[in-house]
Amino acid sequence: MTPPAAPTHPSTPAIRTALSVNVNKVALVRNTRHLGIPSVARAAFQCLEAGAQGITVHPRPDGRHIRSSDVYELAELLQSWPEAEFNIEGNPTQNLMDFIRQVRPQQATFVPDSEDQFTSDHGWSFPQDAQRLRPLIAECRSLGVRVSLFMDPLPEQMAAAKAVGADRIELYTEPYAAAWGTPEQTAQLQRYTAAAQAALAAGLGINAGHDLNRDNLSAFVAAVPGLLEVSIGHAFIAEALELGYTDTVRAYQRCIDQGMQERKLLHP
Repeated sequence: MTPPAAPTHPSTPAIRTALSVNVNKVALVRNTRHLGIPSVARAAFQCLEAGAQGITVHPRPDGRHIRSSDVYELAELLQSWPEAEFNIEGNPTQNLMDFIRQVRPQQATFVPDSEDQFTSDHGWSFPQDAQRLRPLIAECRSLGVRVSLFMDPLPEQMAAAKAVGADRIELYTEPYAAAWGTPEQTAQLQRYTAAAQAALAAGLGINAGHDLNRDNLSAFVAAVPGLLEVSIGHAFIAEALELGYTDTVRAYQRCIDQGMQERKLLHP
């Protein structure tokens, strides 16, 4: 029996997936000394100059990497790049909302991290998180800030994310990255495709991030319909240590281009 055609967004083939570079790890290295190097702002500038479409930061309450001063410096830098987007991630019940109110970035990504969490490792859950998220999302939108919710690839959760007022969801991609090159790779990718289809059906935009890299990115871009943005930090900065920021941006853009070409074959 032929399976039913997957729902698609009318503009999916025409929209190129944007690259937002997460510069947290630049700050992490800088914070090991008191010399101000490497410069977070300089890293962001070079990435934007090389063609990145955005900069992402995740300022945690303990200041382990990105600091408040970095957020404000980057906001000032991005005023000279009106075509680029500033994405600030974090838990809106901790310190995120203060940055949103003062900086008003193009996008706020709500992540359900605890204050001492090592790294982001799960998405929001509904209906459990709906009540506390709804007024915070409404406040962001009243400030003209788009809201993306960090979500696990669960199709049944997407309509609920839309119902609380989110504009987009960011798919948490670590399970896909962990399965890359294993027998589970195809099944994991199908989970993300199904979640994206459900998000599109609910009227949500789709972002993705966490452990995406040059090996696994093209296949993800090709398979996940409506993918508007990927946020990449750890692998990007690790590769930039060897290649430099400019060549690393260009390498990731080639991965996106390859994925977009493959997507056209999958969704003509």
